[in-house]
Order: sequence, then C-alpha cells, then structure tokens
Amino acid sequence: MTRATPMPDVITIQVPFRVVKRGGRKEIRLPYGAIAARKPNSTLVKALARAFRWKRMLGSSEFATIAELAEREGIAPSYMTRVLRMTLLAPDIVEAILDGKQGPEVTLGRVLEPFPACWKGQRATTSG
Repeated sequence: MTRATPMPDVITIQVPFRVVKRGGRKEIRLPYGAIAARKPNSTLVKALARAFRWKRMLGSSEFATIAELAEREGIAPSYMTRVLRMTLLAPDIVEAILDGKQGPEVTLGRVLEPFPACWKGQRATTSG
C-alpha cells in the first residue's frame, strides 16, 4: 500500500504557554484547563527527609540538644529548628509534598515560616 499524499518535511506545532519564575527557577505554565503531570519538588522532599532524619537522631539519644546536632551537621541551630518543624505537618500535607501534589503556595520558604500546630489550621493555610 502506498499513500496518496506525501508527508511534509516539516511539521509545525504551536503550544501556548508562558514562562514564570517560581522559587528562583523558571517554569513553563500551560494554558488554563491544561493538565500537566506533577513531579515532586526536590527541595521540599529533601527538607522533609532531613527533618525526619534529624528527629530520629535526636530521639535516639545520640545527641542531647539541637545545638549539638546542628554543630555536627555544620548548620545553624535556628535553621535546624525551622526544618524540624516540618515533622509536625499533617500527614496528608506530607503525602502531597512527596507525591508532588502540593499547591504552588507550598514552598520551602513558606513551610519554614511559623505555621499552625493543629492540622486543620495547616490545611487552611496551605489551601491557598
């Protein structure tokens, strides 16, 4: 079988999008209504992993204080305290971060700011 019409050498596809800055990097924004696969924010995932690792290290009695652990890790105790707070996030928020389904308002900078201790309050804060 042969084709009656030959294939063109060049095919042009136009996709509307815009470039926006988010967290110091550029992202492509698709048009309204377009659905894109989300991928986890590696910065948030790494911070969560560190928070739970540090919590486990403090709970194991290997380190008596946050200051001792911070010195060993070579970071400021105040930063460690802010990251450790991430272990208090509601389980569904942690899961959303790990699955890449958190909203655009959930950034490391915002998560390191003080947030409500109650999970209901956290959900209200992260829902936009």
